Amino acid sequence: MPSTTNLPLQCPVCSNRLDLLAADTGQGRLACPSGHSFDAARQGYYNLLVGKGTAFEADSSAMVQARSDFLGNGHYAPLADAVAAAVVPFLPEAGAAVLDSGTGTGHYLRSLLDAAAAQGRTVAALGLDISKFALRRAARINPEAVNLVCDIWQPLPLADSSVDAVTVIFAPRNAAEFARVLRPSGRLVVVTPRKGHLASLAAVTGMLGIGEDKEARLAEAMSGHFSAETTIDVDIPLALTRREAADLAFMGPAGHHLDRDALLVRLDGLPEPVAAGAKFQLMVFRPGKHAAG
Repeated sequence: MPSTTNLPLQCPVCSNRLDLLAADTGQGRLACPSGHSFDAARQGYYNLLVGKGTAFEADSSAMVQARSDFLGNGHYAPLADAVAAAVVPFLPEAGAAVLDSGTGTGHYLRSLLDAAAAQGRTVAALGLDISKFALRRAARINPEAVNLVCDIWQPLPLADSSVDAVTVIFAPRNAAEFARVLRPSGRLVVVTPRKGHLASLAAVTGMLGIGEDKEARLAEAMSGHFSAETTIDVDIPLALTRREAADLAFMGPAGHHLDRDALLVRLDGLPEPVAAGAKFQLMVFRPGKHAAG
């Protein structure tokens, strides 16, 4: 079972502390002093959605499978390395805690934990996502992390000033809650696609385009709680099989309205390898209300 030693979890019902308790099944459960309890799913994650749950659409099993296959082939390894390089230097050598919000299959968190371990740093990790299909895989590759089904627009199940870093990779951003759970010395790392990201592939598949003002809107949304510290562009040239190109198109938000079989038909006439260019922006923010520059 994962450890919550450096992760003061909070009950989503009463905000009391949640502790990880052993169970006869070996899976464990999260419980608070008020008696609220959340059993681990067989796959190792916990569902903390309460009340009416969430109105947001979670990634489907097929979308998660496409993402797992694509990322497993190492195509976005330079981005995973860049995220780890942006986070690990800010972590204390012992007792560090990291929140990966929108963890998906846990791919980027795995790279971060491996990079931290290589430097002798121990890290308690929490992975949040709204998709139980994604968290099944996240719990498998990050068994030392606590993986929770949560809605990012609800209060995060963490105490104030409890983590050293928050990573948000292609996921929604609740700036107020991130600022609440981050320690004063912590960092928020946000990755978003830049203009021109996968443009040639989008033209064929019908993927969603990147808005002209996306970067400016991100900075504005964060400015009430964070100061922008560093911005890094990560460009990755891709040479893909048609099936890998279909996985790439289907694994993101466009997967909610694209049909995978139709994607393969659209891509069938393209010569292999299918060339595409991934363009990302990695922004590092520090807590504080004064925007940089």
